[in-house]
Amino acid sequence: MIDPSKLEQEPMKEQKTKPTEVSVEDFLDTVTDEAQRADSLTILAMMKEVTGLEPRMWGPSMIGFGEYHYQYDSGHEGDCFLIGFSPRKGQMSLYFMPGLHRFEAELRKLGKHKTGKACLYIKKLADIDVDVLRDMMKTAFAKMTSRPATPKQDATKKKPTKRRASSSKA
Repeated sequence: MIDPSKLEQEPMKEQKTKPTEVSVEDFLDTVTDEAQRADSLTILAMMKEVTGLEPRMWGPSMIGFGEYHYQYDSGHEGDCFLIGFSPRKGQMSLYFMPGLHRFEAELRKLGKHKTGKACLYIKKLADIDVDVLRDMMKTAFAKMTSRPATPKQDATKKKPTKRRASSSKA
């Protein structure tokens, strides 16, 4: 039998992607491709409209709206935005935190794109149906704001609440 006191505990890695105080507008001003900057401003406006929240920089290049706390069965936990995007070199990454698996029908109608588990990659807004994208944003945001809070969130609040849709001006 293994003595649990003899096992070394590996420290939890510090979360790399955290909210910053960098201005979203200042960050978008650094996007050198004019078309990508214009698409970024359009997505920014759409996400503001959908969420009713102000954007905030997360790490050096992600723009997020709201915040929630997650905890995996493994014990790993952290904080993340509810919905967000990042203008990456050559493509736009849009982050749908409940994952894209629930958007199978919408993705068929969306237009030219690629996907990851919770990431939607597009080259430009002209390649997709923006109304379908807006509906996906609305659904994703509604799903994230209707999920029950994790126990840690409940313990830090005076009363249990749903996912935080907090906003902080960058």
